Amino acid sequence: MQNKIAKKRELVEHVLEYIIFASRWLQAPMYFGLIAVQIIYTYKFILELVHTIGSADVSSELQILLGILSLVDITMVANLVAMVIIGGYATFVSKLNLDHHDDKPDWLDHIDPGAIKVKLASSLIGISSIHLLRSFIDIDKMEIDKIKWQIIIHMTFIASTLFLSLTEYIMSKKQTHSHDHRP
Repeated sequence: MQNKIAKKRELVEHVLEYIIFASRWLQAPMYFGLIAVQIIYTYKFILELVHTIGSADVSSELQILLGILSLVDITMVANLVAMVIIGGYATFVSKLNLDHHDDKPDWLDHIDPGAIKVKLASSLIGISSIHLLRSFIDIDKMEIDKIKWQIIIHMTFIASTLFLSLTEYIMSKKQTHSHDHRP
């Protein structure tokens, strides 16, 4: 009797574990949604590129520079989204079978949730830097309070990224240390 109960409990546990593990696939549509965002950003990039090129002969150097910074900003956001798609899928949903692919990014070999967080935070700093640079270039049209808030937000991104990087460094050292002292 107790053997039957134990087997039923094991079966229920096995089914629950399977469902919990399979639930990671619920994230796959989110990554496909981010691919749609990539398409939108590519379209936005093309529009901005055409506008920048089309108005180059009537634009001032400052306007061209602001157009270029917009293109860089769009590209950096697209890079951020690509990192989330590739890294998130490979970390949380399923392995990417890219071992023999010529274009496999190097960072995929040593990706984990902590590394993704640090890369994303670093990308946010880059994007924030572009926005801040745009504000400084066009400073005569900006409100000082808005620029102050941009600087505060930028510094918050930097501090957060440094703290996150330090935390990841400490955690990786603890893992290495605990693996070294196994019996």
